[in-house]
Amino acid sequence: MAASWHVPTWFHQSQAVLDKAYFTPQSEYYGVYQVEDVYEMWKNTLAYPASATVLSALVLSLQFISLAPPVKRLHAKLTKSEVSSRPGEDVEAVGADGQRPSHIARLGGPVIFAFKTARLLCTLALLALSIASLAVNGTDDSSEDSYNPRWIAFGIIGTYAYASLLTFIHAAFVLLVTWGVYVYRDLWPLATFTLQPVDADEGLFIWLKISLLTLAAVVIPLFCPRRYVPIDPKDPMPEPNPEQTASIFSMSIYTFLDGIIFKAYRMPHLPWEELPPLADYDYAKNLVKRSFPHLDPFKVFKKQHIFFGFMRVFRREYILLSILLLIRVAATFASPIGIYRLLDYLETDGENTVVRPWVWISWLFLGPLFGSMAIQYYVFNTTHMLVQTEAIITQLVFDHALRIRMKSDPSESPSASRATTAIHTPDNASIAEAAHGSQESSTASNGSEDETVRASNASTASAKAKKGKDSKKADEKPAAPGDGPAAGNLIGRINNLVTTDLSNLVDGRDFLFIVLYAPAQIIISVVFLYAILGWSAFMGMAAMILLFPVPGYVASIIQGVQKEKMKKTDARVQDVTETMSVIRMIKLFGWEPKVTDQLAKKREDELKYIRKYKILELVNGNVNYVIPIVTMVATFVTYTVIMGKELTASRVFSAMSAKVSLDRVTEFLHETELLDEFNEKDAASVEAVVPPRTTERDVIGIRDASFTWSNENDGSMTPGPNRRNFTLRIDDELVFKRGKVNLIVGPTGSGKTSLLMALLGELHYIPTGPDSYVSLPRAGGVAYAAQESWVQNETIRDNILFGAPYDEERYKKVIEQCALKRDLSLFDAGDKTEVGEKGLTLSGGQKVTIARITLARAVYSSAEILLLDDVLAALDVHTARWIVDKCFKGDLLRGRTVLLVTHNVAMASPIADFVVSLGTDGRIASQGTLSKVLAKDKKLSAELAEEREEMKKAEDQVDHVEPDDESAPKKSDGKLIVAEEIAEGHVSWPALRLYLSSMGGAHSFIFWLAVIGFLFVCEFMGIFQTYWLGFWAQQYEDHSQSDVNVAFYLSVYNGILLIGITMYCTSFLVYLYGALRASRSLHKTLLQSVLSATLRWLDKTPTSRIITRCTQDIQCVDGPLANTLGWVIELTVSMLMKFLAVVSFSPVFTIPGAIVAAVGGWCGQIYMKAQLSVKREQSNARAPVLGHFGAAIAGLTSIRAYGAQDQFRKESYRRIDRYVRAGRTFYNLNRWVSVRIEALGALFAACLAAYLVYGSHARAASTGFSLNMAVGFSGMILWWIRILNEFEVNGNSLERIQQYVTIEQEPKPTSDGIPPAYWPASGSLRVEKLSARYTPDGPRVLHEISFDVKAGERVGIVGRTGSGKSSLTLALLRLIFTEGKVYYDGIATDSVNLDALRSHITIIPQVPELLSGTLRQNLDPFSQYDDAVLNDALRAAGLFSLQSETDEGRITLDSPISSGGSNLSVGQRQILALARAIVRQSKLLILDEATSAIDYETDTVIQTSLRQELGKDVTILTIAHRLQTIMDADKILVLDAGHIAEFGSPSELLKNEKGMLRALVDESGDKDALYAMANAAASAN
Repeated sequence: MAASWHVPTWFHQSQAVLDKAYFTPQSEYYGVYQVEDVYEMWKNTLAYPASATVLSALVLSLQFISLAPPVKRLHAKLTKSEVSSRPGEDVEAVGADGQRPSHIARLGGPVIFAFKTARLLCTLALLALSIASLAVNGTDDSSEDSYNPRWIAFGIIGTYAYASLLTFIHAAFVLLVTWGVYVYRDLWPLATFTLQPVDADEGLFIWLKISLLTLAAVVIPLFCPRRYVPIDPKDPMPEPNPEQTASIFSMSIYTFLDGIIFKAYRMPHLPWEELPPLADYDYAKNLVKRSFPHLDPFKVFKKQHIFFGFMRVFRREYILLSILLLIRVAATFASPIGIYRLLDYLETDGENTVVRPWVWISWLFLGPLFGSMAIQYYVFNTTHMLVQTEAIITQLVFDHALRIRMKSDPSESPSASRATTAIHTPDNASIAEAAHGSQESSTASNGSEDETVRASNASTASAKAKKGKDSKKADEKPAAPGDGPAAGNLIGRINNLVTTDLSNLVDGRDFLFIVLYAPAQIIISVVFLYAILGWSAFMGMAAMILLFPVPGYVASIIQGVQKEKMKKTDARVQDVTETMSVIRMIKLFGWEPKVTDQLAKKREDELKYIRKYKILELVNGNVNYVIPIVTMVATFVTYTVIMGKELTASRVFSAMSAKVSLDRVTEFLHETELLDEFNEKDAASVEAVVPPRTTERDVIGIRDASFTWSNENDGSMTPGPNRRNFTLRIDDELVFKRGKVNLIVGPTGSGKTSLLMALLGELHYIPTGPDSYVSLPRAGGVAYAAQESWVQNETIRDNILFGAPYDEERYKKVIEQCALKRDLSLFDAGDKTEVGEKGLTLSGGQKVTIARITLARAVYSSAEILLLDDVLAALDVHTARWIVDKCFKGDLLRGRTVLLVTHNVAMASPIADFVVSLGTDGRIASQGTLSKVLAKDKKLSAELAEEREEMKKAEDQVDHVEPDDESAPKKSDGKLIVAEEIAEGHVSWPALRLYLSSMGGAHSFIFWLAVIGFLFVCEFMGIFQTYWLGFWAQQYEDHSQSDVNVAFYLSVYNGILLIGITMYCTSFLVYLYGALRASRSLHKTLLQSVLSATLRWLDKTPTSRIITRCTQDIQCVDGPLANTLGWVIELTVSMLMKFLAVVSFSPVFTIPGAIVAAVGGWCGQIYMKAQLSVKREQSNARAPVLGHFGAAIAGLTSIRAYGAQDQFRKESYRRIDRYVRAGRTFYNLNRWVSVRIEALGALFAACLAAYLVYGSHARAASTGFSLNMAVGFSGMILWWIRILNEFEVNGNSLERIQQYVTIEQEPKPTSDGIPPAYWPASGSLRVEKLSARYTPDGPRVLHEISFDVKAGERVGIVGRTGSGKSSLTLALLRLIFTEGKVYYDGIATDSVNLDALRSHITIIPQVPELLSGTLRQNLDPFSQYDDAVLNDALRAAGLFSLQSETDEGRITLDSPISSGGSNLSVGQRQILALARAIVRQSKLLILDEATSAIDYETDTVIQTSLRQELGKDVTILTIAHRLQTIMDADKILVLDAGHIAEFGSPSELLKNEKGMLRALVDESGDKDALYAMANAAASAN
């Protein structure tokens, strides 16, 4: 009866058939063959090789026919494809190096040739043996094979002859069939008690034949390397990947990885260069060729879900995977069958047994081994596809991003689908946005709330509505007609697609397990149970079917929670991304504590859903655990259906979240608004009415057309005070002059940038007449310099060259004409200096360089047409004049067409050949020569006169340096970005301790005791349960059935189960709360650490790296890390208990068990060492892919203007290839260890079985129990090592977080550092011997400066570039290392907490940073003030004096601001920053003047506000670039090389004839006015 706990097999059933039909004694067998002749021959198994030969010959001839040129041409004609050559054909004809290869090389090289020669010798030997055996033995007509034996003998000889002739191509198949026939006839009988080999009478010949056949048909094909066939014959690999040439044997147990594994084991860290080369089918360019025809919406013309595209791309792989899974299912039953048969043998003492027990023992070894090979090859293929999918999706999203219009996310619901928002439009009104009604209060605390999965109340109703719409929840309210989503952070959203969503797709790749593996297992299980238990099995089946909806129901709840969790994660990721991109501003304003709290709230929301998700997973796990138990109880059986442990929650739900992510990628590809040139496939209907845009003309111009920032902006919105919806209208014809300089002028917000964008095709084109056109000839090339300078994370030289070849003479000219000579001399490494992502270089003054790098890139390019957007704006007057004189009038721009947008008409007027003036309504006010435009436009001519005045004043620019003055020594390699650290070896203990202690919280010991203690009890119950079943079964051997008390045994059994489940749940819940505690604590620690990092550290660390830590790595801690640690603990306890159980029954197995564990551990150790190196390389190769991705998205307009899309694609390919090379190796190493350890485990179980059958005399029940534990133990070794390794690999994220927890920090807040509540009561400032440096050991940038400023004074700070003006502001805010004392309102600033100090000083930087969201959220991010205060501040800052109440483009508190403030002009941003300062009511205001970037009117408004609207006790420090803004100040501080040159009131300083200020004023072109200002200020005071 004990046998009934395991399952019989189809083998057992078929045994009877074999016994009856084939293996009956030969004398009885003979009469079977009285059948028609045509069937007679097939009764003889020796006829099969001959038929295989005929089949092979047929296939071969078909192959030859298909290669014939006429057939190829016919095929090409039918399929409308080109006549293709066979892969590798060209290379065969002419080798990769252009030489004709030798015969051996054509056959695959000397090694393959040697193997094939060996096979030839074997087949010749077999041919000789067959002829000899025919000659010696003759043919015995009385034998069993009597039908025409001579023909059959000739058939075998013919087979060998054929195989000898074709030994270099088709022989393997024929020989394998022959080998199979002989195994069946002569080897199988040896494994039975009842049969004899059929060909035994051949004597020695037959064993020689079988040995040679095994060598030729099995050994040689298994061990012969495969020939390398390149994907593209014209471009073969110089060194193929070992995987492409590995033999079948090597592929099945991954010996081709031995080299890399042992190399990694010997080295402390394996560098990327040492990894195996990339296989050519993994190169990004080849992946794109293969996949884009099925995925790219521009190649697949019907709209389809991307899932179906992927199924087409990987169709062959999925067929192979299905076959492998079915093999695995069959192999899974090997152990139960083997154990069942052995127990049967032991119970019956071998009576009536046909198959020898050693067969079943080897079955215990070979079954799991083949199963392991199948599943490992399955995983090998899925991980290969996974890495390829990552590469394909990254490139697909990248390619598609190159086509999208830079505007907001797709609209959400029909009512909200009318208008959407621009992201990158520097003109203030050039955006089509949807402001929400001001009467509705904002429900979200931050505009960047939810980037990726939004469901506005209006569209929640539709379930399909939003699987994953990427939109913003800035002010989520029911959408009113005409509402649309606010401007989204497009970069964040697209980055989300290639990070979070990609990892979800990766997790969901195993859907075949659900659709194929589980059903196949269930079916086989039920069949087996029926064979043992008869109809009672169907009772269990019925119970299972009744309970089946339960997991489905739980799954649907989990899917809902998963979606909500994704939303919350996205909201946090979006906030973190936004925070990190404006982290400098957060530090300047002392907002760190508030930002931390704000992010902590988002984190709590996310953790709430993670907790729900985990608890539901536990419920699901228990349901899946209980269903089989109920099944057993229903049938009173003792064997569980295997399904319970196979269909794990992670498989089901990862498939679900993958679906959500796939939906989002699909939606991005189909729903995002594209540029017009890509939308034209849908534009046929429009073209019938209006002409298409024509670009064939040679003119640069526009006629009768309107342009909007969104193609949904068709004027159907209700106009009103809240609409900011810009349309550029060209009513007649506007044609720019070729080969000349064309100026585009107009007030802020009139659409100057929009005009350039319209020409570039970035705007939506609406023709208004039959002869409308927009034309920008691209044949000679177009270059573009954006107003928001865009640079890549490369050296300055690479940024200027932008992929063009380096021409030294031209390059030097560009450097000189763009006034970069002096700037480069200030950098240690000249033009080899790296520029950070946002142009963050070394000091504030040098940021201006970035604008000129953008200009230099355009000038250096060979483009005939240059579109320059306000390039003079960021420059001081001297540099601007230099650029006008040397660059615009220079030889490099001569004869090229320049379209220059500028505010500075006076400066640019000497070079203007043609001028276009735009009005505030987005129409052309006038066009023509400068004099003609001025005559027509009185306002412009008045402005020009004012600007000429300004220029005169600006001659007194203080920090002016001659642009070509080179004076600094060059030193280092200019690396700004520090290479990412790669930790070596295992996960460090500090990183692990950080996590484990966070989990335990205040009571670590009690926490861990509970987790492990409850698990021990649970595992003990599991083992006791198995033992109890055996004990119960044994009662039937010892007593009659009626004496066995079923109810008693059953209730004990159920009690055991119940205790086990309860203990497990308790342990799980304790652990879950610990994991959540750790997640919360690590996130908080990491954020606090980064937010309190020094400015220097932030400057040299790319934002993308910080964001990766806060998103990917934190996500890893939330999920994989917590899960894997839990599994490691669970498996360790389980294995320990199982091993003790085996040893307690068979003590002799202590040593083998220990050896198996030791060898397994050694394998695991070797593997982990290699794995960790490769994983780290993989992580580090991923960041550059995302970095390049982000940089490209940020500069889309520039990339498209230059037509540099291909160049960026190629760079993207290069980086993806680098990532794929590491990724492939990483996943393959896993296969290496898995196969080895599964083989070890199977060997252990087989050895134990052999011992129990042949060496011990244990009872069947005890033997069954021991074997069960041993199989369980050996199956776990692999999992334990795998999970432990996975934990170490995920620990990589811990390490990366730990790295950023231990960075250089600013001083932490203390209770002593909290200033008195009244502080500061005034703005008085006293500085004593203040010195400062950027690094603790760097040179001083300020040298013991002292000065005193009374409350309410206006102080101007002047000095040449590099004199320390920016450093002084940083020092006052303690953002750099300082010595000396600064007293602010009588309290030393170094005794005050940093956040208190910075929140009481407001700085207005040159280019203020803004958050994406509404204007209200920018002025008051933490909702501390009401609207009245905010509106007063805007009025005081002068915003309302720049716009009228009725102005359609009016900015209000509800106006959306794009990320960084890119939809506002620099002037508007300065006004908003000033308003923010007024709201904060700081007593000390530091203004880093940026008036050069602002038009005259805005400048006047700001100056007036500064003088009149601030409180009388507010001290203002102005870092001035022009003297007239500070000549009426109370005092002027003149800096020179970090020292104070002079300090006093302007009138006093002007009396000093040798003074620096006097010298500066005397040099100025507007000397008299400046003296007059100073004297007027003195008399007023």
